Amino acid sequence: MHKSGFVNIIGNPNVGKSTLMNAFVGEKLSIITSKAQTTRHRIFGIVSGEDFQVVFSDTPGIIKPQYALQSSMMDFVKSAFEDADILLYMVEVGEKELKDEAFFQRINQLKVPVLLLLNKVDQTQQAQLEEQVAYWKEKVPKAEIFPISALHHFQTEVVFNRILELLPEGPAFFPKDQLTDKPERFFVNEIIREKILLQYQKEIPYSVEVETETFVDSDTILHLRTVIMVERESQKGIIIGHKGEALKKVGIAARADLEKFFGKQVHLELFVKVNKDWRSNARQLRRFGYDLK
Repeated sequence: MHKSGFVNIIGNPNVGKSTLMNAFVGEKLSIITSKAQTTRHRIFGIVSGEDFQVVFSDTPGIIKPQYALQSSMMDFVKSAFEDADILLYMVEVGEKELKDEAFFQRINQLKVPVLLLLNKVDQTQQAQLEEQVAYWKEKVPKAEIFPISALHHFQTEVVFNRILELLPEGPAFFPKDQLTDKPERFFVNEIIREKILLQYQKEIPYSVEVETETFVDSDTILHLRTVIMVERESQKGIIIGHKGEALKKVGIAARADLEKFFGKQVHLELFVKVNKDWRSNARQLRRFGYDLK
Protein backbone atom coordinates (compact mmCIF):
# COMPACT_ATOMS: atom_id res chain seq x y z
CA MET A 1 0.00 0.00 0.00
CA HIS A 2 1.34 3.41 -1.03
CA LYS A 3 0.07 6.68 0.48
CA SER A 4 0.38 10.17 -0.96
CA GLY A 5 -1.20 13.58 -0.65
CA PHE A 6 -0.94 17.35 -0.50
CA VAL A 7 -0.36 18.78 2.97
CA ASN A 8 -0.88 22.53 2.78
CA ILE A 9 0.37 24.98 5.41
CA ILE A 10 -1.54 28.22 5.99
CA GLY A 11 -1.44 30.95 8.64
CA ASN A 12 -0.71 34.61 9.33
CA PRO A 13 2.63 36.16 8.29
CA ASN A 14 5.67 35.16 10.38
CA VAL A 15 4.09 32.28 12.31
CA GLY A 16 6.79 29.85 11.11
CA LYS A 17 5.28 28.17 8.02
CA SER A 18 8.51 28.24 6.01
CA THR A 19 10.58 27.08 9.00
CA LEU A 20 8.22 24.12 9.43
CA MET A 21 8.33 23.06 5.78
CA ASN A 22 12.11 23.33 5.70
CA ALA A 23 12.24 21.17 8.88
CA PHE A 24 10.07 18.48 7.26
CA VAL A 25 11.96 18.48 3.95
CA GLY A 26 15.42 18.76 5.52
CA GLU A 27 16.39 21.44 2.98
CA LYS A 28 16.11 25.22 2.97
CA LEU A 29 13.54 25.58 0.19
CA SER A 30 11.58 28.52 1.61
CA ILE A 31 13.34 31.73 2.55
CA ILE A 32 12.93 32.91 6.12
CA THR A 33 13.19 36.41 7.57
CA SER A 34 11.40 38.23 10.36
CA LYS A 35 9.63 40.46 7.83
CA ALA A 36 6.02 39.88 6.78
CA GLN A 37 5.34 38.75 3.18
CA THR A 38 8.69 36.97 2.87
CA THR A 39 7.01 34.09 1.03
CA ARG A 40 5.31 35.32 -2.15
CA HIS A 41 4.71 32.08 -4.05
CA ARG A 42 3.33 28.68 -3.23
CA ILE A 43 6.31 26.36 -2.90
CA PHE A 44 6.17 22.56 -2.78
CA GLY A 45 8.55 20.59 -0.57
CA ILE A 46 8.41 16.86 -1.33
CA VAL A 47 9.21 14.15 1.24
CA SER A 48 9.25 10.58 -0.09
CA GLY A 49 9.68 7.19 1.52
CA GLU A 50 9.33 3.67 0.16
CA ASP A 51 5.57 3.58 0.73
CA PHE A 52 4.64 7.28 0.91
CA GLN A 53 5.03 10.72 -0.65
CA VAL A 54 4.03 13.89 1.21
CA VAL A 55 3.84 17.07 -0.87
CA PHE A 56 4.07 19.94 1.60
CA SER A 57 2.97 23.34 0.36
CA ASP A 58 4.24 26.57 1.90
CA THR A 59 2.00 29.57 1.21
CA PRO A 60 2.22 33.34 1.72
CA GLY A 61 1.04 34.67 5.08
CA ILE A 62 -2.61 35.71 5.05
CA ILE A 63 -3.12 39.47 4.63
CA LYS A 64 -5.77 41.81 3.24
CA PRO A 65 -4.43 42.67 -0.24
CA GLN A 66 -3.49 46.29 -1.04
CA TYR A 67 -2.29 45.82 -4.64
CA ALA A 68 -2.20 43.25 -7.47
CA LEU A 69 0.88 41.39 -6.23
CA GLN A 70 -0.74 40.78 -2.83
CA SER A 71 -4.00 39.65 -4.49
CA SER A 72 -2.02 37.05 -6.43
CA MET A 73 -0.31 35.94 -3.19
CA MET A 74 -3.74 35.39 -1.60
CA ASP A 75 -4.84 33.37 -4.65
CA PHE A 76 -1.99 30.96 -3.81
CA VAL A 77 -3.53 30.61 -0.33
CA LYS A 78 -7.03 29.98 -1.77
CA SER A 79 -5.64 27.22 -3.99
CA ALA A 80 -4.15 25.61 -0.86
CA PHE A 81 -7.70 25.10 0.45
CA GLU A 82 -8.87 23.59 -2.82
CA ASP A 83 -6.38 20.74 -3.25
CA ALA A 84 -5.44 19.90 0.37
CA ASP A 85 -5.66 16.30 1.55
CA ILE A 86 -4.62 17.58 4.98
CA LEU A 87 -4.52 21.22 6.09
CA LEU A 88 -1.94 22.46 8.60
CA TYR A 89 -3.25 25.66 10.19
CA MET A 90 -0.33 27.28 11.95
CA VAL A 91 -0.71 29.83 14.75
CA GLU A 92 1.76 31.16 17.27
CA VAL A 93 1.32 31.45 21.01
CA GLY A 94 -0.74 34.55 21.87
CA GLU A 95 -2.36 34.82 18.46
CA LYS A 96 -6.17 34.97 18.29
CA GLU A 97 -7.31 34.88 14.67
CA LEU A 98 -6.44 35.01 10.99
CA LYS A 99 -5.97 38.41 9.35
CA ASP A 100 -8.92 37.56 7.09
CA GLU A 101 -12.11 36.18 8.69
CA ALA A 102 -13.29 34.60 5.42
CA PHE A 103 -10.28 32.26 5.42
CA PHE A 104 -11.06 31.34 9.00
CA GLN A 105 -14.61 30.31 8.08
CA ARG A 106 -13.22 28.08 5.33
CA ILE A 107 -11.04 26.20 7.83
CA ASN A 108 -14.07 25.24 9.89
CA GLN A 109 -16.00 24.15 6.79
CA LEU A 110 -13.26 21.92 5.36
CA LYS A 111 -14.02 18.23 4.85
CA VAL A 112 -10.35 17.15 5.10
CA PRO A 113 -8.39 16.68 8.37
CA VAL A 114 -7.12 19.90 9.96
CA LEU A 115 -4.07 19.89 12.25
CA LEU A 116 -3.74 23.11 14.22
CA LEU A 117 -0.08 23.67 15.05
CA LEU A 118 0.52 26.00 17.99
CA ASN A 119 4.05 27.17 17.20
CA LYS A 120 6.81 28.83 19.29
CA VAL A 121 5.81 27.01 22.50
CA ASP A 122 9.45 27.32 23.62
CA GLN A 123 8.59 30.98 24.32
CA THR A 124 5.70 30.28 26.71
CA GLN A 125 4.85 28.95 30.19
CA GLN A 126 2.73 25.85 30.84
CA ALA A 127 -0.30 27.81 32.14
CA GLN A 128 -0.40 30.05 29.05
CA LEU A 129 0.00 27.01 26.80
CA GLU A 130 -2.94 25.22 28.42
CA GLU A 131 -5.07 28.36 28.06
CA GLN A 132 -4.12 28.64 24.37
CA VAL A 133 -4.94 24.98 23.66
CA ALA A 134 -8.36 25.43 25.31
CA TYR A 135 -8.98 28.62 23.28
CA TRP A 136 -8.21 26.96 19.93
CA LYS A 137 -10.21 23.82 20.79
CA GLU A 138 -13.26 26.04 21.09
CA LYS A 139 -12.41 28.17 18.05
CA VAL A 140 -11.59 25.27 15.67
CA PRO A 141 -13.42 22.28 17.22
CA LYS A 142 -12.70 19.84 14.38
CA ALA A 143 -8.91 20.38 14.45
CA GLU A 144 -6.33 18.21 16.19
CA ILE A 145 -4.05 20.52 18.19
CA PHE A 146 -0.27 20.03 18.43
CA PRO A 147 1.96 22.40 20.45
CA ILE A 148 5.26 22.59 18.51
CA SER A 149 8.46 24.54 17.98
CA ALA A 150 9.32 24.40 14.26
CA LEU A 151 12.64 26.15 14.89
CA HIS A 152 13.78 23.64 17.52
CA HIS A 153 12.08 20.62 15.86
CA PHE A 154 10.01 20.04 19.03
CA GLN A 155 7.07 17.68 18.25
CA THR A 156 7.61 18.03 14.48
CA GLU A 157 8.23 14.28 14.18
CA VAL A 158 4.97 13.58 16.06
CA VAL A 159 3.12 15.83 13.58
CA PHE A 160 4.83 14.14 10.62
CA ASN A 161 3.85 10.66 11.88
CA ARG A 162 0.24 11.81 12.30
CA ILE A 163 0.29 13.13 8.72
CA LEU A 164 1.45 9.72 7.49
CA GLU A 165 -1.47 8.08 9.35
CA LEU A 166 -3.99 10.47 7.77
CA LEU A 167 -2.63 10.39 4.20
CA PRO A 168 -4.94 8.78 1.63
CA GLU A 169 -3.79 5.86 -0.48
CA GLY A 170 -2.44 6.82 -3.87
CA PRO A 171 0.57 6.82 -6.21
CA ALA A 172 3.49 9.27 -6.02
CA PHE A 173 2.86 12.61 -7.76
CA PHE A 174 6.57 13.32 -8.37
CA PRO A 175 9.75 11.26 -8.90
CA LYS A 176 10.94 9.95 -5.52
CA ASP A 177 14.26 11.85 -5.65
CA GLN A 178 12.59 15.23 -6.36
CA LEU A 179 12.57 17.75 -3.49
CA THR A 180 10.46 20.56 -4.97
CA ASP A 181 8.36 21.63 -7.94
CA LYS A 182 10.38 24.80 -8.57
CA PRO A 183 13.27 25.16 -11.07
CA GLU A 184 16.79 26.01 -9.90
CA ARG A 185 16.55 29.64 -11.10
CA PHE A 186 13.64 30.17 -8.69
CA PHE A 187 15.91 29.37 -5.73
CA VAL A 188 18.64 31.70 -7.01
CA ASN A 189 16.07 34.51 -7.09
CA GLU A 190 14.68 33.62 -3.65
CA ILE A 191 18.10 33.44 -1.97
CA ILE A 192 19.02 36.88 -3.33
CA ARG A 193 15.60 38.26 -2.32
CA GLU A 194 16.12 36.92 1.21
CA LYS A 195 19.39 38.86 1.49
CA ILE A 196 17.62 42.02 0.32
CA LEU A 197 14.90 41.52 2.95
CA LEU A 198 17.61 41.22 5.60
CA GLN A 199 19.76 44.11 4.37
CA TYR A 200 17.27 46.91 3.67
CA GLN A 201 14.57 48.63 5.71
CA LYS A 202 10.98 49.81 5.29
CA GLU A 203 9.37 49.58 1.86
CA ILE A 204 12.50 48.76 -0.16
CA PRO A 205 12.39 44.92 0.08
CA TYR A 206 8.70 44.83 -0.89
CA SER A 207 9.36 46.88 -4.02
CA VAL A 208 11.91 44.36 -5.26
CA GLU A 209 11.61 41.44 -7.66
CA VAL A 210 14.61 39.32 -8.66
CA GLU A 211 15.09 37.70 -12.07
CA THR A 212 18.01 35.49 -13.12
CA GLU A 213 18.67 36.14 -16.82
CA THR A 214 21.69 33.87 -17.25
CA PHE A 215 22.15 30.45 -15.62
CA VAL A 216 25.18 28.62 -17.05
CA ASP A 217 26.11 25.47 -15.16
CA SER A 218 29.29 23.44 -15.48
CA ASP A 219 30.79 20.68 -13.32
CA THR A 220 32.80 23.07 -11.17
CA ILE A 221 31.22 26.54 -11.43
CA LEU A 222 27.81 28.12 -11.85
CA HIS A 223 27.70 31.46 -13.74
CA LEU A 224 24.72 33.66 -12.82
CA ARG A 225 23.65 37.04 -14.10
CA THR A 226 20.76 38.35 -12.02
CA VAL A 227 18.71 41.54 -12.18
CA ILE A 228 17.20 43.18 -9.09
CA MET A 229 14.15 45.16 -10.16
CA VAL A 230 12.79 48.13 -8.21
CA GLU A 231 9.85 50.44 -8.89
CA ARG A 232 11.58 53.84 -8.67
CA GLU A 233 14.95 55.46 -9.43
CA SER A 234 15.40 56.48 -5.76
CA GLN A 235 15.08 52.80 -4.72
CA LYS A 236 17.76 51.86 -7.22
CA GLY A 237 20.19 54.24 -5.46
CA ILE A 238 19.39 52.72 -2.05
CA ILE A 239 19.87 49.15 -3.30
CA ILE A 240 23.27 50.01 -4.83
CA GLY A 241 24.37 52.14 -1.87
CA HIS A 242 27.39 54.44 -1.51
CA LYS A 243 30.06 53.33 -4.02
CA GLY A 244 28.10 50.09 -4.53
CA GLU A 245 28.76 48.90 -0.97
CA ALA A 246 25.18 47.83 -0.17
CA LEU A 247 24.82 45.77 -3.34
CA LYS A 248 28.23 44.21 -2.76
CA LYS A 249 27.09 43.01 0.70
CA VAL A 250 23.99 41.39 -0.81
CA GLY A 251 26.16 39.67 -3.43
CA ILE A 252 28.65 38.28 -0.90
CA ALA A 253 25.92 36.94 1.41
CA ALA A 254 23.90 35.48 -1.48
CA ARG A 255 26.93 33.81 -3.07
CA ALA A 256 27.79 32.03 0.19
CA ASP A 257 24.25 30.58 0.41
CA LEU A 258 24.13 29.73 -3.31
CA GLU A 259 27.41 27.80 -3.08
CA LYS A 260 25.98 25.83 -0.17
CA PHE A 261 22.72 25.19 -2.03
CA PHE A 262 24.31 24.07 -5.31
CA GLY A 263 27.45 22.48 -3.83
CA LYS A 264 29.84 24.27 -6.18
CA GLN A 265 31.57 27.58 -6.85
CA VAL A 266 29.23 30.39 -7.95
CA HIS A 267 30.11 33.45 -10.04
CA LEU A 268 27.32 35.96 -9.42
CA GLU A 269 26.79 39.24 -11.28
CA LEU A 270 24.11 41.54 -9.86
CA PHE A 271 22.46 44.44 -11.70
CA VAL A 272 19.73 46.85 -10.58
CA LYS A 273 17.02 48.08 -12.97
CA VAL A 274 13.93 50.26 -12.56
CA ASN A 275 10.72 48.46 -13.60
CA LYS A 276 8.06 51.08 -12.89
CA ASP A 277 5.09 49.95 -10.74
CA TRP A 278 5.64 46.26 -11.51
CA ARG A 279 3.62 45.22 -8.40
CA SER A 280 0.43 46.59 -9.99
CA ASN A 281 1.18 45.59 -13.61
CA ALA A 282 -0.64 42.39 -14.62
CA ARG A 283 1.71 41.59 -17.52
CA GLN A 284 4.81 41.98 -15.33
CA LEU A 285 3.30 39.92 -12.52
CA ARG A 286 2.53 37.04 -14.89
CA ARG A 287 6.09 37.18 -16.16
CA PHE A 288 7.34 36.75 -12.58
CA GLY A 289 5.11 33.71 -12.02
CA TYR A 290 2.15 35.24 -10.19
CA ASP A 291 -1.19 33.86 -11.34
CA LEU A 292 -3.81 36.56 -11.79
CA LYS A 293 -7.49 35.65 -11.84
